[in-house]
Amino acid sequence: MKKQFVSVLLLFITLSVSAQRLKINEGDFKNLKGINTYSVVFDYTDVQIPKFENEEAFLKDKMDKREEKEAGDGERFKKEWFSDRPDRYHPKFIESFNKRFDNGELSVNEDTAEEYTMEIHTTKIYPGYNVGIVRHNAEIDVTFTIYKTGEKDKVLFSGSYQDVQGNGAMGYDYNSGYRISECYAKLAKNIAQEFNKKVL
Repeated sequence: MKKQFVSVLLLFITLSVSAQRLKINEGDFKNLKGINTYSVVFDYTDVQIPKFENEEAFLKDKMDKREEKEAGDGERFKKEWFSDRPDRYHPKFIESFNKRFDNGELSVNEDTAEEYTMEIHTTKIYPGYNVGIVRHNAEIDVTFTIYKTGEKDKVLFSGSYQDVQGNGAMGYDYNSGYRISECYAKLAKNIAQEFNKKVL
């Protein structure tokens, strides 16, 4: 029984690691050599939510359930769902990416127009859950694309990650926005590691 448990655990770890492995879609890391700073932009066009037809269906379901319990709670959820993007996810990604380069060898920011752009297109968000006794990490699928600013059709590099999971806060991650923000921290770490190995 113990051997079976260990085998299942190792399989889970292997699948988790492989799921977060970079898939190169276009271009080559060598195209990025010499670029030190990127404007980062975030795109959520056509984002999919597992078990729902689309994002609108997801929001309606969550809002209706909350409204049944407390008037106004549904609208609050919807507002936070969208405000968490600039308030939580974007800062988390930027902070996590930049801190991987102690001497500022590479950096991303939303505030200035740099010569090159890194676009983070989120194609799936699974918000996860934490109901005290049981919990599940949030997950995101993302395609990140790098191009010369203003020339989006001329891709220097494009790659994708699936099922990127963030670490919880010792089990105290009851807020979906917090759980999802940790996915962006992990995504930034993954991308930074690739840059460290293949660009610098």
